[in-house]
Amino acid sequence: MTNLPSDVPSDDNQRLKALFELADKVGNKRYNRLTRQDFDDYRKFDYWRYVNGDSECGTTQESKDWVKENSDWHCPICGDRFSRENGRTIDHKLPRAQYPWLSLDFRNLWVICRPCNYEKGEMHWYEYERYTLNRYPDRYPDVRARRPSKLLESLRD
Repeated sequence: MTNLPSDVPSDDNQRLKALFELADKVGNKRYNRLTRQDFDDYRKFDYWRYVNGDSECGTTQESKDWVKENSDWHCPICGDRFSRENGRTIDHKLPRAQYPWLSLDFRNLWVICRPCNYEKGEMHWYEYERYTLNRYPDRYPDVRARRPSKLLESLRD
C-alpha cells in the first residue's frame, strides 16, 4: 500500500494503514474459514435488501426503515440530492466479496447514491479514501468522517 498524500496528517495515515493491514490479515485468514452461517448471512443480505430481484435500495420494509433511519436527502459523499436518477443504494464499506461475514453487520453499511456506489465499486476502504483524496479532495473530509473505524477495531478481537 502506498501512503496518502502529505496533506493528510502522518499519524492519521499510519493509523488508517495499520487498521487496514490488520483488516487484510484477518480478512485473508477468516476468508479461508468461511462457515455455512457466513454464506447464509450473505444470502440474507440480498433478501433483506432486494425482494424478488428488485434492484431498488431498501425493498423489504425492514430495509426501507433502515435506509430512512440512516440517511437524509443527500448523498454523504457527493452531496447530491437523492432522486430517481441517482437513487439511494445500500453499500458495504468493506466489500462483502472480500468480507462476506460482515454482510449483515450494520456498522459496515451506509447509504450512498448510485453514481458514488458505482464509482466506489469493490474498492477496499483504504483504497477508496486515497482515491477520493486524489480525485475529489473536497469530498475527502466527508469520506474520512464515515471511516468504519469501530468495525476495523473490532477485527482485533
